[in-house]
Amino acid sequence: MTLGHRRRTTYTVAAAVPLAVAGIALVIPTSASATPSHTRANVAGSHPSWAKPANRAAAVRADKAVHARIYLAPRSKAALAAAATAVSTPGSASYHHFITPAQYDATYAATKAQVATVTSWLRSSGLRVTSVATGNRYVGVAGTAAAAEKAFGTKLALYKHAGSKRQAPASVLTVPSSAASAVLGVTGLTNETARSKPQVAQPPVFRNAKPCSQYYGQLTAKYQADFTTPLPAFQGKVRDYAVCGYTPTQLRGAYGVTASKLTGKGVTVGIIDAYESPTLGKDANTYAVDHGDSAFAAGQFVDTATKPFTHQKACDPPGWSGEQTLDVEAVHSMAPAAKVMYYGGASCEDNDLDDTLAQAIQANQVSIISNSYGDAGEGVSTAEVQEFTTLAEQAAMQGITLNFSSGDEGDELADIGTKSADFSASDPWVTAVGGTSTAINANNKMTFAAGWGTDISKLSADGKSWSTPTFDYGAGGGFSTLFNQPSYQAGVVPADDPAGRAVPDIAMDADPTTGMLVGETQQFPDGKNKYSEYRIGGTSLASPLLAGDEADAIQHAKGGRLGFANPQLYALSGNADSPYYDVAKQHAGDANVRVDYANGFDSSDGLLYSVRTFDDDSSLVTTKGWDDVTGVGVPTLAFLSALKTSS
Repeated sequence: MTLGHRRRTTYTVAAAVPLAVAGIALVIPTSASATPSHTRANVAGSHPSWAKPANRAAAVRADKAVHARIYLAPRSKAALAAAATAVSTPGSASYHHFITPAQYDATYAATKAQVATVTSWLRSSGLRVTSVATGNRYVGVAGTAAAAEKAFGTKLALYKHAGSKRQAPASVLTVPSSAASAVLGVTGLTNETARSKPQVAQPPVFRNAKPCSQYYGQLTAKYQADFTTPLPAFQGKVRDYAVCGYTPTQLRGAYGVTASKLTGKGVTVGIIDAYESPTLGKDANTYAVDHGDSAFAAGQFVDTATKPFTHQKACDPPGWSGEQTLDVEAVHSMAPAAKVMYYGGASCEDNDLDDTLAQAIQANQVSIISNSYGDAGEGVSTAEVQEFTTLAEQAAMQGITLNFSSGDEGDELADIGTKSADFSASDPWVTAVGGTSTAINANNKMTFAAGWGTDISKLSADGKSWSTPTFDYGAGGGFSTLFNQPSYQAGVVPADDPAGRAVPDIAMDADPTTGMLVGETQQFPDGKNKYSEYRIGGTSLASPLLAGDEADAIQHAKGGRLGFANPQLYALSGNADSPYYDVAKQHAGDANVRVDYANGFDSSDGLLYSVRTFDDDSSLVTTKGWDDVTGVGVPTLAFLSALKTSS
């Protein structure tokens, strides 16, 4: 498996930086399919397409140290998928009859016999078993490249790929037929990544420039910041200045939380990111108090970050601080009495984030988990897809709701060269949260929501015109090529759309132009760390906003758990009393003017003016009903009383 790096799906205001059970089916092959040989079986998807003879650079030394994981299959994948479907489907006899982690392990997790079979084979090949994960998720091994080659019936080599030399097997991995049914996939033999301790640093400061509006539409952008120099109209209209960033009171008002008088009391929300800001809890408390809310009470915020962390340059450890801050503060803003548990992964690698997700699921202390990260498209290994899907099914069995942001690059064409939904949001066992551009007025009411998709135009040097609009960013969406359309989407997703799992499922505010104001300790130019506030967005905002909203809904239902929410979410759509604001393409052409400091900090190096449009999300389009930008729509006040729990 290529050790993937999950990217954050947050954008700051800085520059645009099957099993066929109930219709849920993996399109990918099973991870251990029999070959003509009666002694070995292939591990599907274990040989990357770029590991071609023409790209071979060198052999891997026989004595090179190797560390790998062999992920183990549940004792019956079909039984697990069927049970997870039944416990999540309204009307089923087992609907919302959730189980504990111990019950899950006793019924579905890989058995001791499976572990024994796998470990015996690995040891006989000369590998050393270093760990067996909780719940028998995987067996960790270490040894030499020669031993790994013997164990998996291949050779390891270095290949030229993407500007570097990467390790990979020369052919598909194989395992003894006696162990094939126990193996989901193997990681660690492909694309090994160097690790070191992360740098301890706060992210560099970023601050909003003025003018900006305290609420949507407050300030008209007729003039530049000096209120003397005219700004040109954009496409024949004088636009408004972007908001400075919505506050907790504004967001609660917009989604009906204030009117409901709900606070998320009695509900615990989990948040998963990579790494851990050293000021995470302190910043959240400062932010809450400064905006009229209460700080976290004793024990209300729990930090369970995985340590020691491992530094990956591609992960940008300090850069994750803004993501963590946003997630915690967004949940606390929407559900100020909910308990929040933060789980920080050791890095942004797939293995580390999946380990952190498994930790939260196995602990079973949270009812909802918000995840604001994902891969660019669906170019992930079979092992990762199957391992993650098994974790998501376990979460469904335990009644834990998994929210994943849908991504911030629209259809991904500009980013990866092909149109694609993003994994893990495209997995049919999670709720994929898309995004909107949201207008909140002076009375904290949502006046409209448009699809989040932004074309950007920059002010000319002479200040008299705007550049030709180009796509900047927007909510991720589309149709999976890994998963068939799940049954809960039938009749809601248009029949003439592609057959794959459709993304997203639901949406909330995400546009950085209409984003949330957050407070974070940042490193200022003088080298000192200081608390400051700035606007931020992305579907990384939408996911924790939904988690907080769901916590309020659970409180309204007097406790219990929602479990895997998608069957409910889709069943509620399309009715006369639908609890969603239906985002249709009625605000195309709307736009705001945004001002940024050229240096991200102050006006000493000048100001940058740009126009940011709404509802221009690459090839993704908002329409009446479900669409590939906002899913079934945006939760309203009625949503808080519409959801049913296990209580």
